[in-house]
Order: sequence, then structure tokens, then C-alpha cells
Amino acid sequence: MTSPERYRTLRRALWSLRVVPLGVALTMPLAACWVEEVPEAERNERSIVGARNAVQAMLDSSAVAWNEGRIEGFMDDYVDSPSTTYIGGTGLVEGWDGIRERYAPLFQPGAERDSLRFVDLKLRRLSATLTLATARYILYGEDGRTTASGPFTLVLRKVGREWRIIHDHSSADPPPPGEEP
Repeated sequence: MTSPERYRTLRRALWSLRVVPLGVALTMPLAACWVEEVPEAERNERSIVGARNAVQAMLDSSAVAWNEGRIEGFMDDYVDSPSTTYIGGTGLVEGWDGIRERYAPLFQPGAERDSLRFVDLKLRRLSATLTLATARYILYGEDGRTTASGPFTLVLRKVGREWRIIHDHSSADPPPPGEEP
């Protein structure tokens, strides 16, 4: 039985009883359409948790691609646009192609590249489609010792159902005392 048929049947049954108060008869059909209102704070919390999980998964996937030497997988996190930017020790790099060019030497056959992981992810939603992420990258050698690390800030834009980087600002921690940079 379809919804309109059920509604007509219920209405006839209530009408035939003639004992149902008018208020009940009018609100019964509405009860089938009841949608619970979620408080704004709870919606925001759900939204930030969902975004955090998505961004963490993106960073985890990026680290795997880096560690496996797959530049295309690593670059998938960046929006393929001339307006995507990266700032690091070498200064400003503009555009997806420029960022790829900056990383390409690290992915050449035989290039030495330490393993990568990301830690301490924190997010702040800027809007429904923009998020600011801060975290730390850690590069480590085969022996597990950290070879480089530093904080970074990402501005991410929601593209479809996924978050993608539109701006990356990465910094390096200073070397420990007595070690050269």
C-alpha cells in the first residue's frame, strides 16, 4: 500500500470513529513526517568530526603514497589549479604543476627520501566548504630516527565529498643544538 493510500485509509478510519479529537486527527499525518531538529552546536560538532576523519584519512593516504614513491598519489591531495599554493623553505610555489615540480626530484628513481607520517592534526572549520588544518610532519629513516620535522598549515576546500589542499604552508623545525641544518 502506498503512502497516499495509507493516509486515505487512516483518515477514513478516524472519520468513521467520530470520537477522535480534531487536533489528533490533524497531527497524525504530520507525525509520519517528523524530523528531529539537531541543535546547531551538535551539527557543528558532527561536521568537524566528519571533516577531521576525512582529512586524517587524506593525510594517511598521502603518507602511504610518499612512502611508496608514488608522486601522483601524493599530489592527489592538492587541488589541480594554478591558484593552489605552497610555501616552504624555498619560498612561494604557485600552481599544482609548480608544486609537483618542486616535489618531483624526491620521487626520481634512486632518490633518497625518508619515510613520512603526520601527527597532531587539528581542524578549524572556516565555512561549510573551507577548513584550516594544522599538524606536524615527521620524516624518519630506516632506523626510525627522525631526520626532519615541522609544523604545517593547510587550507582545504571541499570538492564533492572530499577535502583537497588549496594552500600548504610547511615549516621545518630547527636542528638540535650541535647539528647542522
